[in-house]
Amino acid sequence: MEKIASFQIDHLRLKPGVYVSRKDKFTELVITTFDLRFKEPNKEPVMDMPALHTIEHLCATFLRSHNDWSQKVVYFGPMGCRTGFYLILEGSYQSTDVLPLLSEMFEWIEKFEGAVPGASPVECGNWRELNIDMAKWECRKYAILVNKANKENLEYPGSVV
Repeated sequence: MEKIASFQIDHLRLKPGVYVSRKDKFTELVITTFDLRFKEPNKEPVMDMPALHTIEHLCATFLRSHNDWSQKVVYFGPMGCRTGFYLILEGSYQSTDVLPLLSEMFEWIEKFEGAVPGASPVECGNWRELNIDMAKWECRKYAILVNKANKENLEYPGSVV
């Protein structure tokens, strides 16, 4: 079998950042997948499940409710390795195109109060495993990177392993 694109990134050199993971074209439709890498793979502890789960709920709610971007959001969800998230948007984009959206999203999360969206047994299959405080801490840390993004954390290092 062919090695998939995400396994062709040298994870020993990968730093936290906002990366275009891939662009897929379906006839005229382009889908851009972003790698929102919160943690340095194999060096930093991964996110704990309650924080990861809460970030998923908050970000998905924000993105699917956004006035300008909601119709372009295909998917937002965690990486299995728990070092970040995938954001998939309809259209062809670069990392710099989504920095304002991400900055706005993390500002919204920082100010968020109340119950986590979808935190009930009717709405979520694991609704008890949420942690708003840890989620905000992880997002606060990542927001600093987003707000100071540069070439080093916007382009994959050494694409092919």
